Amino acid sequence: MIPAHVPDEPPLIYADSFDVPVLFRNGPADKPRRQWRTAKHKTWEGSGGFPATNGWYAPTTTWREIIKAATEVGRDVTPHLQNQPRYAHGELVARVSPLYAYLGAHSVEPRHPVPGSKGRRLTLNPVYEYGTERSAQNAAAYRLGMTMTEWACRSLLGLGQTEHLELGGPIPALRETFKDPKKSLPDLWGRHETEDRYWLIEAKGGNVGVDTLRKGWAQLAAGSTVLGLYAHRTVLVGAAVRPGDDLFLTIDHNLHPGQPPLTPDGSDADDEDTLGPGNLEDHLGDSDDALIGAARAQMLAYLALRSAPASQLRTVPVPADRASRHRRSGLTTPLEDDDLTLAMRADARGAAPHPDQHSLRAGIRSMGLDDFLTCRIPGTEIHLGMSRKLFAACERLHEEDLVIARRTPGLRAEDQPAAALDLSEAAQEEQRLTQRRIFREQQEEARPRLRPLLRDAYERGATSDWSDLLRRPQEPELDLEGNEGLLEAATPETYLAVSRYDLPPARP
Repeated sequence: MIPAHVPDEPPLIYADSFDVPVLFRNGPADKPRRQWRTAKHKTWEGSGGFPATNGWYAPTTTWREIIKAATEVGRDVTPHLQNQPRYAHGELVARVSPLYAYLGAHSVEPRHPVPGSKGRRLTLNPVYEYGTERSAQNAAAYRLGMTMTEWACRSLLGLGQTEHLELGGPIPALRETFKDPKKSLPDLWGRHETEDRYWLIEAKGGNVGVDTLRKGWAQLAAGSTVLGLYAHRTVLVGAAVRPGDDLFLTIDHNLHPGQPPLTPDGSDADDEDTLGPGNLEDHLGDSDDALIGAARAQMLAYLALRSAPASQLRTVPVPADRASRHRRSGLTTPLEDDDLTLAMRADARGAAPHPDQHSLRAGIRSMGLDDFLTCRIPGTEIHLGMSRKLFAACERLHEEDLVIARRTPGLRAEDQPAAALDLSEAAQEEQRLTQRRIFREQQEEARPRLRPLLRDAYERGATSDWSDLLRRPQEPELDLEGNEGLLEAATPETYLAVSRYDLPPARP
C-alpha cells in the first residue's frame, strides 16, 4: 500500500509541458557529447537566481512560457508602428512562427530521471531535418537562441525585463561607447534585482559548437570592458539542437564585482528597493519605473489589441487578486488547474443570467473577477491579452511615444531624403539604428514626466469600461463559457493562451 502520509490527489500534469536540460558552467568548453541524455541531472529548485553549484539540471516548463519569451524578446520595433499599429501582428507572427514551423517533441527516457520530470523534450521536426534550406535554418537558429535565452534568464533565473543592447547599455554615460558600431557586443542587458547587478547576455542558437560559444564569450568580454566599474554578470546561453537530439541549453557565466547599479533618472532609491526577482508586473503597485517598464514590454501586444477588429476581441474572466498570479516558478500561471480561477468561473456561470454585457461585467466584478481583453494573433493560434489597468497605461505611453516619434528626425519614412534609398543595406540599417537610439534617448529623458502620467492612467483604468478604453461604442463579448481547445495562462496583468491542438508535434 502507498504510505498514509502521501496525499490522495491527482498529479499535476500540463498538456504542453517539456523538460529542458540545462548545463551551468563557468565558461565555454567543448560541446557536451550527449550528456543531456546520460548525465545525472540535479532537480531544479526554482530559486529565481543562479544555482548554488554548476552542473546539469532538468527544469520543466510549458510551451506557454516559451511563447511568452518569444513575444517579448528582441529589438523594439514599436517606434516604427506608431501610425500603423496593425503591423504589430506581423512582428508577433515573425517571432513565434519559426518555433511552430521547426520544433517538435519526442519522448525521452533519461538514464538518471529527475523526480517530477515529464519525459518529453523539444527537438527539431522532420521539416527542418529534411526540407529546410540553410538560410532558413540560420534565421530559425537566431529566433530559437533569443527565445530560449529570454526564457532561461527570466523564467528560470529571475532576471527583470531584458533590453536590446543595440540602443545603448544600462549606464547613460556609457551609451555612446555601447553604441560603437565597430565593437562586437552582446545581444541583451537586464538588471537582476536580487543579485543587485546588471547582466550582459549573449544568445546563440542552432547547432551551437564551441567555436560559436567562444565568439559569444568574446562579445561578452567586450561588453564587460565597457561596463567596467559596475557590478555585473556575463551570461552566455547556447540553445543547442540537432535533428534527432534533444534541445538543451549551456549557460556559461561569470561574475564581475564593482559599483552597485544606478537607479533610473529621477527615481526614488527606496522605490527601487521594493523590486524583487523576475516579473515587473509583480511590483506595479510599488514602483512607477516598473510600470513604465511593463508598459513598454507589452507595447506590441497593446498595439495588436488596439488595432484588432471588434469581431476578434473578447474578454476572459480572471481573479482580480493579482497576488494569485505572482511569480512562483516561471512567469505565467497556467489556468486549467488553478483552483481559484476554476471555482470563480464556475460561480460566474452559475449566477443568474444578466440582460446585457454591462450588467454581466458588474456581476462578475462583485464576485472578485476581472476581465482581460484578448484577441487571437492572425496567422497564429496564439491569444494575447491584458488587464484594463495595463491597457490604460500602455495607451498613455503610446500617446507620449507618438509625440516623440513625430519630432524624431528621419524616423518617419516620408522624412527620408531621396539619397538614402541609394545607400547600401548596411548603411541603411545603421541609419535606422541611429533613429531608434534617438527615439529611446528621448523616451528616457521623458521618464520623470511619464511617471505620474502612467500612474494616473493605470489607476483610472481599474474603473474604466472597455468601450471607453477602446474608443468604440460596443463592449467586447465577455466569454464565460471558455474554450476547451485553449491552454490558458496569466500573469498579474497579462494573458496568453495557445491551442492545445497546435503544440509542437511529436516525432513518429
